[in-house]
Amino acid sequence: MAAITTLHPKTIEIVQSTVPILEKHGEQITKRFYELMFSNHPELLNVFNHANQKQGRQQRALAAAVYAAARYIDRLDAILPVVRQIGHKHRSLGIQPEQYPIVGKHLLLAIKEVLGDAATDEVIAAWAEAYEAIAAVFIQVEQELYEEAAAKPGGWRGFRRFIVAKKGKESDVITSFYLRPEDGGTISDFLPGQYVSVKLSIPGETYTHIRQYSLSDAPGKGYYRISVKREGATAEKPAGIVSNYLHDHIQEGDVLEVSAPAGDFTLDLTKETPVVLISGGVGITPLLSMASTLAIRQPHRQTTFLQAALNGRVQAFNQELRALAENPAFSYYVCYEFPSDEDRKHPHFRKEGRIDLEWMQTVIPSKDADFYFCGPVPFMKTVYRALKQWGVPEQHIHYEFFGPAGDLTKD
Repeated sequence: MAAITTLHPKTIEIVQSTVPILEKHGEQITKRFYELMFSNHPELLNVFNHANQKQGRQQRALAAAVYAAARYIDRLDAILPVVRQIGHKHRSLGIQPEQYPIVGKHLLLAIKEVLGDAATDEVIAAWAEAYEAIAAVFIQVEQELYEEAAAKPGGWRGFRRFIVAKKGKESDVITSFYLRPEDGGTISDFLPGQYVSVKLSIPGETYTHIRQYSLSDAPGKGYYRISVKREGATAEKPAGIVSNYLHDHIQEGDVLEVSAPAGDFTLDLTKETPVVLISGGVGITPLLSMASTLAIRQPHRQTTFLQAALNGRVQAFNQELRALAENPAFSYYVCYEFPSDEDRKHPHFRKEGRIDLEWMQTVIPSKDADFYFCGPVPFMKTVYRALKQWGVPEQHIHYEFFGPAGDLTKD
């Protein structure tokens, strides 16, 4: 358990008084923070996801984290679950304690610049003290995660070289990469739902790129499998640099640098309650790991899998899920938004259009289950709101964002 520094009551009072300001100007502050930090420390671009920066997702996520820290500054233990979740990501990226003062310096500069006269010396001093306390919690949690990852049988710290033992096409847009350690040693076990970071030096790119990919197979098989969606260009964003490089240039026999598995979006195998897994697009990857693990570890545990895809051409892992559905305890249903005539013949096709509560209630035996879901943010908002409308308790709802965390309760 992380030790939390006790802050001076005056510091708490001042920081909490800034909550309305942060709510109003949070994204402006974090946007300026990243501009200042990368200008003075461009080497940090080797760690941060450039695409998330350009889309504003990282700024929004950081603004929400800063807002939460200010709101709960008098009881930082309340945000420990979020700290641990972020800590997993930081550990897989290789974030180090010496980087925290850099972040703190530029966050305070951004607050002062954006808030102007409202950022008095007293306010800045209070935030400096508060940031040190918050950073100390992150550093301690992350150190524990580093030690935990390295201490596991077959575990390691930082990045390890893996050979692409096999590359396989799963759909028109998703390709799997089977990874085995170059040194021939053992690899640490993982919990179904966890991810690894992959670090790439791409020709023509100034900085390295790190991306996190869910492990899409069950643990204990002597390899890691990641399944990557090719991110094409859209009106809102350019084509994904890393996903396209993996698809087009990484072949069997090539080497990738990989972190030890991380993440807290994991299947609880200590329970016997029914499980419902709901995937949208490439969000299937952590859920397939869960489904495959259930088939091995708890084959009699009632499992319902709902898979949403645009159509059969972009649907991944159809054959694997059909094989799992041969188990009477495993129910599998497909929802195609735009099904072809061939898609309509799929033995598990049950709905055209998008997933909604009315349909979910016809195929899910009971709301008394643990629900796990992952996919595009709009899809996740739909599922979350449907489950809340159905009356599913919050503690039985589990989900993960691909990329910086967001808020499923907001439009």
